[in-house]
Amino acid sequence: MTLADRKDAARKAAFAARHIAHKAGGGARLAHAGYLSSVLAGYRGVPLAGYAQMRTEIDPTAAMEEASAHGAVCMPVIIAPATPLKFRAWTPDCVMEAGAFGAKIPSIGDWITPEILIVPLLAFSRNGGRLGYGGGFYDRTLEGLRAHRPTLAIGFAYAAQEMPDLPLEPTDQPLNLIVTETGIIDIS
Repeated sequence: MTLADRKDAARKAAFAARHIAHKAGGGARLAHAGYLSSVLAGYRGVPLAGYAQMRTEIDPTAAMEEASAHGAVCMPVIIAPATPLKFRAWTPDCVMEAGAFGAKIPSIGDWITPEILIVPLLAFSRNGGRLGYGGGFYDRTLEGLRAHRPTLAIGFAYAAQEMPDLPLEPTDQPLNLIVTETGIIDIS
């Protein structure tokens, strides 16, 4: 089985696990973001990138709202295929519009360079491995940001999305922390 085949199979399994976890969670947005808020409290004022929840992703909005009271928060914008993400300023009351792949993005706002990224994912491993959707946007972005300064990548997922043996490539950027609805996994 090729690496691409292994990644496809892992993505299918991860989508199924995330769907079940999301359905069981019943949209408990504030409870899910509690551990994420506690992590971000240690980085008040540091430019932060979150994301707009899509489908069955765990929702970081409550933690982003809290962080926005203390510093700049932004959201990813896909500019073109096979390019790094750019990040537009976000506030809890900003006007959002549909972006690439149906992701909501701020309609207007300054471009910000984050130092912390809350990263959506399909699956994670305890050693910081991350399986994304296959577009490579976060890997390219993290590689570029980390070339200029330390950049903290926080994977945010349901605990059920853990997979011990992820098929990874050398270009896959590692996570520094993983936060789930049940706790924090520090990758030290």
